[in-house]
Amino acid sequence: MPIMPSNDLAATLEFYERLGFENAGADHSKWNYLIIRRGTVHLHFYLDADVDPLTTASSCYLYTDDADALYAMWQAIGVPTDPSTGSRLQAPVDTEYGIREFALIDPSGNLIRVGSPPLV
Repeated sequence: MPIMPSNDLAATLEFYERLGFENAGADHSKWNYLIIRRGTVHLHFYLDADVDPLTTASSCYLYTDDADALYAMWQAIGVPTDPSTGSRLQAPVDTEYGIREFALIDPSGNLIRVGSPPLV
C-alpha cells in the first residue's frame, strides 16, 4: 500500500471526496494521517507541509474493470484543474503493453494511474 504525501490533509480529503472516496480512518487532524476509501480501494496519505506539488514524485496504480467509465464519471464531476498545483485529469490512452489507462494528479502532486484491460 503506497503512502503518499499531502501538504494539506483536509484539502486532500475534500479533493478525493468529490471523486467518491470517503474518510476511512481516524481524525486526520489529530494523527496527521489520512486513509480514504472508495469501494475496495484504499489510499493512505501522511502530512508533509513541505511537499511541492509541482515536484512530488509519489504515485500509485489502481486497477479497475473499466477505466473509461471511471474516467467519464470523474470528468463529469469536474476534477479541479489548478496550474499552481498541477492537479488535473488526463484522458485515457491505450498503452503499448495492452492496458487502457488514464492519470489523475492530485493537489499535492501525487500521480494516480488508473488502468483496465482494453474493452473488446
